[in-house]
Amino acid sequence: MSEMEVEEYRQRREITVEGRDVPKPVKSFADVGFPDYVLQEVSKAGFVEPTAIQAQGWPMALKGRDLIGIAETGSGKTLAYLLPAIVHVNAQPILAPGDGPIVLVLAPTRELAVQIQQEAAKFGASSRIKNTCIYGGVPKGPQVRDLQKGVEIVIATPGRLIDMLDSHHTNLRRVTYLVLDEADRMLDMGFEPQIRKIVSQIRPDRQTLYWSATWPKEVEQLARQFLYNPYKVIIGSADLKANHAIRQHVDIVSESQKYNKLVKLLEDIMDGSRILIFMDTKKGCDQITRQLRMDGWPALSIHGDKSQAERDWVLSEFKAGKSPIMTATDVAARGLDVKDVKYVINYDFPGSLEDYVHRIGRTGRAGAKGTAYTFFTAANARFAKELIAILKEAGQKVSPELAAMGRGAPPPPSG
Repeated sequence: MSEMEVEEYRQRREITVEGRDVPKPVKSFADVGFPDYVLQEVSKAGFVEPTAIQAQGWPMALKGRDLIGIAETGSGKTLAYLLPAIVHVNAQPILAPGDGPIVLVLAPTRELAVQIQQEAAKFGASSRIKNTCIYGGVPKGPQVRDLQKGVEIVIATPGRLIDMLDSHHTNLRRVTYLVLDEADRMLDMGFEPQIRKIVSQIRPDRQTLYWSATWPKEVEQLARQFLYNPYKVIIGSADLKANHAIRQHVDIVSESQKYNKLVKLLEDIMDGSRILIFMDTKKGCDQITRQLRMDGWPALSIHGDKSQAERDWVLSEFKAGKSPIMTATDVAARGLDVKDVKYVINYDFPGSLEDYVHRIGRTGRAGAKGTAYTFFTAANARFAKELIAILKEAGQKVSPELAAMGRGAPPPPSG
């Protein structure tokens, strides 16, 4: 590609790059220079062309330099760091007994970690790269056995990994490729001390890939401390904005109207598609789910107080469509990757606009269309202005009632 073609390609795919000597993006898998064993897996998976983050991220990662990637969940970022990780492992001396992993991927939730592991297993299969997934809420035994046998790739949540390090079940002396996935979520969830502790045990000449959907100050500050002379690639805009494939409806309601509005909405939209309903509290999740079930709706709930086995079961029922309605709290839903959620309903408005964008981003994945419905009360009025900005940016309608709240007018009396 000539410089002009590169410019045009980046513009068309909304790729922004920063850094010294940024490599050109690649248009096809064959252009990347991946070894055959990686390309075989890619063609088996039936991918047609790289996603935007892969097209620009692969050439960057394969240079061995540090990388900051700002891209939404669902953008193909997992493979953007996993395929170069596989190439990296194969270029290293093989593991000796007692060696820890070569690649470490840190993720905020168990669900995301498991999903990354599934991809790692699929794409690492032909080169016999072993991996394991380290997370809390389940017995340690099988995880310890995997670590002791020796694995090249470890995917872990920060808390359980520290357990394993403290009890000497593994070490990070061999790690030369470090990935922090959903760094913004990990910081939101209070993992910064654990991340610092883990990174302090990794050699300074490692390659670090740092991924985030948003770019708030605290995420940037951490990146500055962990990365050296990084490339930066942004897909879309780093400003907070919603996926344009999602239709957004905001309904001004009073707290007491919510349940009846929900039932009416479900009657209108229920067609067997998956519906994800967000609540603020675990108690609210359980209450509304109970009420829905009593009213004959196939609903289940997922939140932090449920055991791991219960959460797994609820998730599999939801994924299989046996219980197409799932209520969830933010924490339980973080990192959940459920394909084909057609509707997201914000029964309670979240505590930040970041969470709003993150929640509705559960639908409209991978090119599909989705719809988000939000119940907005007088108690949420402080978010009206920013919410209106997000709706307008995405070309969505703003109701006169919401516009009035954005101007500081009191909400209309509930009828």
